[in-house]
Amino acid sequence: MAVEKVVIDPLTRIEGHLRIELETDNQKITNAWSETTQFRGIEEIVTGRDPRDVWAFVGRICGVCTGTHSVASVTAVEDAIGSNPPPQAQLIRDIVLASHECHDHVVHFYHLHALDWVNVVSAASADPQKAVEFANSIGSTWRGNTVHQFAKVKQTLNDVLASGQLSIFTNGYWDHPDYRLPPEANLMAVSHYLDALQYQRSIIRISTVFGGKNPHPNFLVGGMACQIDPDKSETVNQVQVDNVIGWANEIKEFVTECYLPDALAIMGVYKDYFDIGASSNSFLAVGMAGTTYRGAPDGMAVSTMHRDIRPGVILDGDYTTLHDIDPEKIKEYISSAWYTYSVGDDEGLHPLAGETTVNYTGPKPPYAWLADNERYTWSKAPRYDGRAVQVGPVARVLLAYLQNEPRTREIVDGAFDKLGIRVEQMNSTGGRTLARAVECVTSAETLVGDLLPRFVAAVKGGDYDVFDSSKWEPKTWPKTCEGFAMMEVARGCLSHWCTIEDGKIKNYQAVVPTTWLAGGRDPKGQLGPYEEALAGNQQHPLVDPTQPLEPLRTIHSFDPCMSCAVHVTDIDGDDLVKVVTP
Repeated sequence: MAVEKVVIDPLTRIEGHLRIELETDNQKITNAWSETTQFRGIEEIVTGRDPRDVWAFVGRICGVCTGTHSVASVTAVEDAIGSNPPPQAQLIRDIVLASHECHDHVVHFYHLHALDWVNVVSAASADPQKAVEFANSIGSTWRGNTVHQFAKVKQTLNDVLASGQLSIFTNGYWDHPDYRLPPEANLMAVSHYLDALQYQRSIIRISTVFGGKNPHPNFLVGGMACQIDPDKSETVNQVQVDNVIGWANEIKEFVTECYLPDALAIMGVYKDYFDIGASSNSFLAVGMAGTTYRGAPDGMAVSTMHRDIRPGVILDGDYTTLHDIDPEKIKEYISSAWYTYSVGDDEGLHPLAGETTVNYTGPKPPYAWLADNERYTWSKAPRYDGRAVQVGPVARVLLAYLQNEPRTREIVDGAFDKLGIRVEQMNSTGGRTLARAVECVTSAETLVGDLLPRFVAAVKGGDYDVFDSSKWEPKTWPKTCEGFAMMEVARGCLSHWCTIEDGKIKNYQAVVPTTWLAGGRDPKGQLGPYEEALAGNQQHPLVDPTQPLEPLRTIHSFDPCMSCAVHVTDIDGDDLVKVVTP
């Protein structure tokens, strides 16, 4: 067959603007380009500003994982100026980060990724009693698994279908031949989709208690902006602490009794996806979820969780050896991006010397086909020691598994036995989806069983200190200083790098997880991880270009996140089909 060109623009159910261009032959993807089509330039916006204010700006990099950028920023600034937040302040940050981790993973699985696997229309024909039996058979003990609840959801679905409108599920690919779950499994999953909406309303309240609001909670260089006093109504008091404990227990119940069994069951039906979507076979992580390093990850993490798991990189598919991370080996390339470097565009720059100088050379939108251009994206291409690497839950789970972290090992080995897969198959669409569920359980259990008890015990002991004032005033800072933070957030390793001169930001760079993953080709022609996952072995399926369900499954497994529209074009730029996806 002749090579076909397919454009998915914008790719839906992600955060931000992502365009994927593909070449296919005989229903296989043979080439791929990952194209970020929105420029924001927040790093340039914060240049020249007071370092103590930067967290509020960079928190707007993302509308989903807002607090993570703010924590990375205050930690990088603290590294530069020598501020040391009190233990209770760091515990609060860790609690907020753990709640964000669980929130992000649940929202991703049920509201952003599940529709790639779950046929909503099919659920309307299910038998509610058989749906309960299916839930029981997969080991789900979730309290929402009742005949009454499933019948209620089925009736709602049938009412919606009878109306002729599917609301947020309108124009999904419900007639695609590769939806495989039986109707009862689909009904269970749709019911859990709705349960997860209630769950996320509870979990975000943790951020509001400690950060004042959500999204974009408040943080502070030197500590936290909240005050602790169990006896005062205007502070973090005993009532709020009791509420946080209750919400955290809801988190643990939902992810262990509902999310993990669902993920195992669904990916068991789509087990071939553990052999689809393999990307870069090198992985980088500084620890398990929430781990934060102030400066190089060769000392003690400032975060208070999972301290036995050291940072590391897994290189070239060797899942038996963990190598130390050297931050000096991190460089960002722009040979496929719309920027220019003063040292030459084929050179890589370390983030502390990073530049964000716009040099748009692309066509005027709307685009017909970008891949014929050498530059086709706004995303830089980070590399570690010249390698494209995967970051994210799969990197962290492999890191913990390699170091025999007990709970990770228990869950992963159980999944391997249940699914009949090997550790090497975690580098796949299915592996990334499974890893996120595994990590959500360990994060929720850490929040409930470790972080909150230590915070409460310290409060009972009279420790209310959440701010280090000794380095607040700029006169206490060096004339010139630099710092950085590396931390593990929902989508992967996040690092912020800053240079401060005369009390102002001289240079600021954020190397975010999606930059690691969505970046394009480097000067050697090495594909970025998204591109590699789709076209690396030229065997990734794409049966129907008008319903590109298979590439959506793979890209969503990395967890970009926002819902919009899909626009597919043919080689001449004419519309093949326009669909609005759920």
